[in-house]
Amino acid sequence: MLIYIGADHRGFKFKERLKAILHDQGYEVTDVGNEIYDEKDDYPDFAAEVGRRVSAESGGNRGVLICGSGAGVDIVANKFHDVRSVLGISTDQVFDARHDDDVNVLSLSADFTSEADAEKMVRVFLDTPFSGEERHKRRLKKIAAADNQ
Repeated sequence: MLIYIGADHRGFKFKERLKAILHDQGYEVTDVGNEIYDEKDDYPDFAAEVGRRVSAESGGNRGVLICGSGAGVDIVANKFHDVRSVLGISTDQVFDARHDDDVNVLSLSADFTSEADAEKMVRVFLDTPFSGEERHKRRLKKIAAADNQ
């Protein structure tokens, strides 16, 4: 599984730490930026790149995004076809989002989430399979239909 990761200046430190942890765990990680700390950068640039790549490669690759609130990157990522991004709040919530909704992008808040909690949420996001239950598949088809309107 390839993981695309991106963050603006407010999430830069988190991104660098998470990227190192993911590499250490054997994941292939593509950093879409920012590659340097730049307090004038804009989160839509990095969120769009992750969204674009996850959308184009429907083979199970995932994305992780970080900005100050997490909301901005989450909004941008969800603009892309077949991207289902969730703003991570807790490990239980992230589990449900993966298990029930087959989310493929995890958005995180650098300002409101501890690094330890972020690491745990990323681990749950990557380790939890989609349940494949019929009721969840039915709901995902309805989401896809709404996406195509």
